[in-house]
This record gives sequence, structure tokens and C-alpha cells, in this order.
Amino acid sequence: MSAPSVPSKVERGTITKKGIAADHPTWCPGCGDFAVLAAFFKTLEKLQFPQEKIVTLAGIGCSSRFPYFVNTHGGHFIHGRALPFATGVSLGRDDLHVFVFGGDGDGFSIGGNHLDHAGRKNIRLTYVIMDNFVYGLTKKQTSPTSPQGFKSKTDPMGAIDRPTNPMRKLLSSGATFVGRTHATQIKHMMAMYERAINHDGFSVVECLSECVEFYKGAFDAAIPRKGGAFDIIDEEEHDVTNMASALALAEEEWPGKFGVYYQKKEPTKNDLEQANIEKARIKSKGASDLDLLKSTFAMMK
Repeated sequence: MSAPSVPSKVERGTITKKGIAADHPTWCPGCGDFAVLAAFFKTLEKLQFPQEKIVTLAGIGCSSRFPYFVNTHGGHFIHGRALPFATGVSLGRDDLHVFVFGGDGDGFSIGGNHLDHAGRKNIRLTYVIMDNFVYGLTKKQTSPTSPQGFKSKTDPMGAIDRPTNPMRKLLSSGATFVGRTHATQIKHMMAMYERAINHDGFSVVECLSECVEFYKGAFDAAIPRKGGAFDIIDEEEHDVTNMASALALAEEEWPGKFGVYYQKKEPTKNDLEQANIEKARIKSKGASDLDLLKSTFAMMK
């Protein structure tokens, strides 16, 4: 009996929101994260990556429910450790498009150290930090970005610690793409996502995403329809390759500016690791992965 024929090319349909949407989002009504998810779907529809080549990862928190709602490869990891997990996926499978979603607590508190290392290594992945200035999943606790005076269950008299400056933190991490956007600005979000995704290296986008349950009105100063100002960076005046200029933008008064703060081409760890692998293969005269593993263990005896 002859083996069944295998088609030389598998025809795949186009990526659509309906095709990549999984479970219905369970965020609170009015949460900014709905818009962040919608913009992500629209961006994937535009870029048309093969669905089986997309990976959506997250840590712990309201924002980190993302993998439940996206019909791609995905998974949760422990609080603050999504980036090491994503690093392994990116280095092990460089053909995949790796996305990480998290909040200000996940990224700037318990995961802050991992943010620095992912940045300095310049891992090929895109990280979206949905910043709402509060720990919402645990029902209103002070987060690293909560402003001084913010009253919460952990600071009933008002927060006394200075908040983290997100953009300064991201720039100092070594990330080679740093952008900022707002969940009420769908087109701008999509533009930031697309530029971050197309950047070859570690790209991070901070997205202000309001928690209407525990910090309503936190970002009104950046919403024009509420009397605020959504001030977009003028890249004819701002050199995105200039770190000093980017840091100066990060120090501007609240609510600051939105857009690309910094972008620079640097070698990725993915490419550097691959170069080492190729050198090792030449040195080993084409030995198989199993043979190389066996020889490594033999040296440990």
C-alpha cells in the first residue's frame, strides 16, 4: 500500500480577528485592556503572520490574561518572569514572532530585573506593558507607578514612595526600541505596535490603560475629550537614535509625550548565539546535536 501523498504547499487563510480570537475577555467593563487587545488583533490582521508562528506570553495580573484571549501558541509564567520564559522561546525558535504582555507591577516591580537583562541582551521579541498605575487583580494596591498620595489598601494614608519613571526605566534597560501610547488612541497604538514588531531586537511599548474600577480618571490628562492633551512626538525634531534626547523626553512633566522615544539597530542575542552555533558546528565537523550533548556530559565525568 502506497503512502498518502503530501501536498507540497499548505494553503492557509488570512489572519482575521475572528480566527485569532479565543475566549471572550473577562476584564471589568470599561477596562482599557479591551482596546489594547483590539489594537493587537488589528495589527496582526495587517501584518498577516502565519498563525502557527505567533506566540503570546504573559506573567500574572489583569493584563496578563492576554494568552487566554488570543488563539495562538501561548502561556502564563510566574509573576514577573514572563521575559525569561519568552527569551528561551525566542532563542530556541527564532522563526516565531514572540509577544509578551504584562502590567506595571509585573514589569516594573517583581519583573524589573528581568526587564534589564532582556534589554541588555537585545532579545528578538516585543513587550507591551499595560500600565494602569495600580495592582488591580488584587483589588487596589499601590504599584510601582502609583503617584505619591494615591490611597490604596496597602497605603490607606496615601503612597509616600516616589513612583518609577517608566520611560526612564525602559531606556536605561538597554531596549533598542522604546515607544509609548494610550489605550484610547487605537490608531496610534497600532502604529506603535507595528513599528515595535518590525524592529529587529528587544522592543517595548508602554501603553497607558485605565483601570476604571480602582483608579478611574488616572489618565484623563492625556485624553483630549476629557480636557487633556495627547501630545505626539515630532520625529522631525526628535532624533530617535539619540539616547540623551530620549531621556530628556522621559523627564517631561506628566502626562508627557507619546510616540517613539528611542530606536537603534544593534546586534541581537539571537544572531550572536546563532553565529556561535555555526562556529561550533564547523569545529565539531558536523556532529549531530545528540553527539554534542553526549560529549558535553562526558566532560563532566
